[in-house]
Amino acid sequence: MTTATVSAGARLHVGFQNLSLARRRLYGGIGVGLEQPRVTVTAAPAAEIECDDPLVREYAARAADVLEVPGVAVTVEDRLPRHVGLGSGTQIALSVLAATARAHGLEPRVRERAPAMGRGGRSGVGVATFEDGGFVVDAGHPTNRFTTEPPAEGDWAVPPVVARHELPADWRFLVVVPDADPGRSGDDEDASMRAVVERADPAVADELAGVVTRKLLPAAAEGRLEAFGAAVAEIGRKNGAWYADAQGGVFRPPAGAIVESLEEYTIPTGVGQSSWGPVVYGVTDTDHADEADAAARDALADNGLEGRVILSAPSSSGARIRADGDR
Repeated sequence: MTTATVSAGARLHVGFQNLSLARRRLYGGIGVGLEQPRVTVTAAPAAEIECDDPLVREYAARAADVLEVPGVAVTVEDRLPRHVGLGSGTQIALSVLAATARAHGLEPRVRERAPAMGRGGRSGVGVATFEDGGFVVDAGHPTNRFTTEPPAEGDWAVPPVVARHELPADWRFLVVVPDADPGRSGDDEDASMRAVVERADPAVADELAGVVTRKLLPAAAEGRLEAFGAAVAEIGRKNGAWYADAQGGVFRPPAGAIVESLEEYTIPTGVGQSSWGPVVYGVTDTDHADEADAAARDALADNGLEGRVILSAPSSSGARIRADGDR
């Protein structure tokens, strides 16, 4: 019997390029794949679906259906915290899909099959970082395919990657995970996104286009940390202007307080909120990692918060997929 193990890193979601229906393309995700934290799952062929975790069991059932196999036994060895801004849903869904496929001797073809797993409908960043890691910008969707409601499941594809760069190996992303209510997901997230899209100012998208093309992409391509951080922070704040009514400010509580505290330090740079939060991130390098870690712990303490602080290298490759017999 073949068993397969898949390990995938988290991702940070910096923001979208456009949320206005007045522009030709909608969404257009911007994000970074991380080495840490990770989700790791192991799968083996089975006659039916075997899994103790209800969410993972649901993904396993979807994967078996998509792959047209009778069943799979899935165990989860490492988990990402759910609904905090680290892409847990996409990474676990695609990990289960890939592990199930390899356990049955099939190719995962995650980009093609992600929609059937319910992933990649808005941002393509999570799918892209699962495939290849790195810093990613995706093309978004043609706006004429959308109203404020997304197309029916199966009537869309994962947005293509329009830019990808491996970031310098000595960069470190500071990830602050406060003990706070999780971010929005599922129907709640869909309703919030509809409300945002209905009233999004198209002028913000025009401003973001300049930041992405003239600041962010050149900084990523050239590995200029300070310039990259400045562009990321600007994109995060401009996205926050779209979300202010939906989340109670440019950054949702308590992420906003942590961002404000971290911005008082020179290290890290590029401070912002990932997705709906509450994860806050920044970027530094190995020489200043200890300073960034201390700043994050001070920011949590100053705001009366407990939480976890992670320093992660950017991922330079996609998920690690290994089956019995692989060399």
